[in-house]
Amino acid sequence: MKSLFVSVVIVAALAALPWVAGSYGMSFMIQTFIFIALAYSWNLIGGYAGYTHFGQVAFFGLGAYVGSLAILDGTHWIVASLYAGVAACLLATVLGSVMLRLKGPYFAIGMFGIARVCESLALGMDDITQGGTGLYLVVVEQSHLYYAVGAIALFMVMATWRLDSSRLGLQLLSIREDETAANALGVRTTRLKIGTFVASAFMPGVCGCLYACYLGYIDPATAFAPMTELTVIAMVLLGGMGTVFGPLVGAALMSVVNEVLWARLPEIYLALVGFIILIAVLYMPRGIVNHAQRRAWFWVPLARGHLRRMASRRKEPVQS
Repeated sequence: MKSLFVSVVIVAALAALPWVAGSYGMSFMIQTFIFIALAYSWNLIGGYAGYTHFGQVAFFGLGAYVGSLAILDGTHWIVASLYAGVAACLLATVLGSVMLRLKGPYFAIGMFGIARVCESLALGMDDITQGGTGLYLVVVEQSHLYYAVGAIALFMVMATWRLDSSRLGLQLLSIREDETAANALGVRTTRLKIGTFVASAFMPGVCGCLYACYLGYIDPATAFAPMTELTVIAMVLLGGMGTVFGPLVGAALMSVVNEVLWARLPEIYLALVGFIILIAVLYMPRGIVNHAQRRAWFWVPLARGHLRRMASRRKEPVQS
């Protein structure tokens, strides 16, 4: 009950933020919400299914371009963001049946190559994407973008909470731990992996379009930036892979640390961020949330809801 009350207060405070925050604060929160959504999307396939990859930025960049082109054609930016998400899902459907045959580092490197191919295509298709010149958009009002990306971030948290306490979540975890054993136990691993991969591509596509609306500009180097991918992965690793709150904690913490260090120590802030992540991984190798779960901190669940229900049924006395 205490955790629920704290959550409601935080959401209410964030909803009221546009009335009191300045342009800088709004800009920071928009970027943080985008990274939260990206972190949860990556956690879906990387944390739960165990397929670590460096290609999420391919869906992010595709969404940025599809959404930008739709907006320039006269489509409302909200509708354009949905088009962007669908386009990312279509690409994931095509890639999933091929790339998910690979495992481990081969899948990770293959997806990294896909992202670089997408960047090259965006550079080369001058007649559509304007190449290195990029596409220019009318900047959307910050408060509208704030509520849009905030709603997406909240949805991803709630969806992950539901997944974590469901049978589907346990099936994904079984694939992560031992795919061969999961298949032998009747889990439809191929269908589940492809479905999860496609689902994890939708929000990056949507966020790519919203990020272009936030900047008012998009080019290949921005849309397919490797730094975006690496930052998202670092956030999930820092917070805790395969957990409900890991991506939220990692994204929020890293966003604040990045902003503070960049403002105060711009020359060495990247080195300091790397050092902080290194220390955190050394002392909390499974992430902050897993570390907190082992110590029964109040703001994290001690066990997954589905497992708790199974355990409670086992404890019930047998009726004679």
